[in-house]
Amino acid sequence: MTTDSGGAARRVRILSLVAVQAAVMVAAGLLVTRAAETGGPLAPEDGVVRALVAHRGPAADRISDWLSVLANTPAVIGVTLLCVLALLFLPPVRRRSDALFLGGSVAVQSAVFLLVTALVDRARPDVPRLDGAPPTSSFPSGHVGASLALYGGLAVLVLVRTRGRLRYLVAGVLLLVPPAVGLSRMYRGMHHLSDVVGGLLNGTLTLLVIGAVVLAGRRAPAAAGAAAARPAGTPAAGGRSGGGRVLVVRHPHACPDGTAARVRATLLRRGFTEQRWILTAPDRPCGDLAEEQAAGGAALVVACGGDGTVRACAEAVAGSGVPFVLVPCGTGNLLARNLGLPTDPVQALDAALDGEEFPVDVGRVGGDGLAPALFTVMAGAGFDAAMVRDASPALKSSLGWPAYALSGARHLTDPRTRLTVRLDGGRRIRRRARMAVIGNVGELQGGLRLLPRARPDSGRLELVLFDPQGPAGWLAAAAHIAGRTLRRAPAAADGPVAGGALEYFTASRIDIRFTRPRAREIDGEVLADGVRLTAAVEPAALRVRLPRPPVPPPADAPAPPRLRASRTADR
Repeated sequence: MTTDSGGAARRVRILSLVAVQAAVMVAAGLLVTRAAETGGPLAPEDGVVRALVAHRGPAADRISDWLSVLANTPAVIGVTLLCVLALLFLPPVRRRSDALFLGGSVAVQSAVFLLVTALVDRARPDVPRLDGAPPTSSFPSGHVGASLALYGGLAVLVLVRTRGRLRYLVAGVLLLVPPAVGLSRMYRGMHHLSDVVGGLLNGTLTLLVIGAVVLAGRRAPAAAGAAAARPAGTPAAGGRSGGGRVLVVRHPHACPDGTAARVRATLLRRGFTEQRWILTAPDRPCGDLAEEQAAGGAALVVACGGDGTVRACAEAVAGSGVPFVLVPCGTGNLLARNLGLPTDPVQALDAALDGEEFPVDVGRVGGDGLAPALFTVMAGAGFDAAMVRDASPALKSSLGWPAYALSGARHLTDPRTRLTVRLDGGRRIRRRARMAVIGNVGELQGGLRLLPRARPDSGRLELVLFDPQGPAGWLAAAAHIAGRTLRRAPAAADGPVAGGALEYFTASRIDIRFTRPRAREIDGEVLADGVRLTAAVEPAALRVRLPRPPVPPPADAPAPPRLRASRTADR
């Protein structure tokens, strides 16, 4: 109920702010049109456009044409779709709020633009034009407004979500696009200067409105806030004290010194005085955790890092019965999110120590050229893995998710691949797909429900095959997943959805064979390309300390795994 009321309040706030934005833009358009008709202060505008027209030349014509294409409707829709898909699906990113911010900004800007042009009738400059004049009003410039909503929105995300000095250069280049588009539109005789300013205003207001509602004020869950509010040294009511040797695995970059100090203090306050801290390394993603366990055992293992660190630690801890605690310090933290832990590292640690031990499944993957490896979140092959594989390491460290968007653009036209799927040793199911994702858990960042029936304690794995046909197919798949997430719709049954762009299966063992080598990954870690990917569930392999059970059974829970899997295999 709280989630629904919060979502309703957000929608009301967006609609109210957009209504104010539209009123401001209509009023500005009427004032500009009246001033132009009466020969007021806007009279010199015609001279600006005529001066630009007088300096036309072949090179400048080509540059202005390129800038206009960069901001026209097909280009804006295409770039927006690519970036939203990157935000929704790429493993290190998966930010639903950022995808909603970017897609919502472009959509709202367009809606306000259409409303204003319907109510404001301003003529275009009386000069030779290089483009055919559309039927809409000259005020505001739609190209400029759309380019600011898109490229300005990307600049905001680059500044907010990435690190490094290079982000300022990238954001600056992105922010130069809208004024450059505005200059090109005046050069081509399509708009007055005030129309360009109106487009910049419309785009800016859109980013402020959507950003204020979608990006600002993100808070940790109430329970997490309560844990953080306790005075230092005061145990929570009903909380548990520690004891015994605790092994803390720390990723030195994901978990900086300040966070590590807070984790250390929290463990000391809880009674864990014997702490052995282990640093990870590129060639040892969980450090010497396995050796330390073998040498002296442990009462508790704590993983401070992202999903890669958690996966490596889980590999060493699985099957040992040693309690496992997740301290989310990475970018995605998908396992922690799916298990209901707060996003703040110390709040998550407090909540876990206050909780109980719960059994959590893991998956074990294999395939041609692969040593058996464990995964806790998802494994996949195809388009998704290729984007992760080919992203530039330098751009990833500086920009974050935009590096994956650039990589993904190279693979949009990759051909579909024939494949066969066997579920629990059943008959082969033949399909074509662009990528396959096997999940132990089902939610991406922001609660996006990629695999709605995947549960980390179900004793089975979920499989989704992606086979969108063209931009419309990708859009249908994204809309289906986003819509189901926003509505919190019941989990779908096995079979194709979204016009056949997605197809779901469930089993305890999944064997996928491709007709040609495909990129592969587990929990965002790139594996060698190959033609086979197998995955088998290892039920209750981890004993994870959590504030509550991993995931409650859905209302439309399927039949027990064996029966369900056998029916699916006989499809």
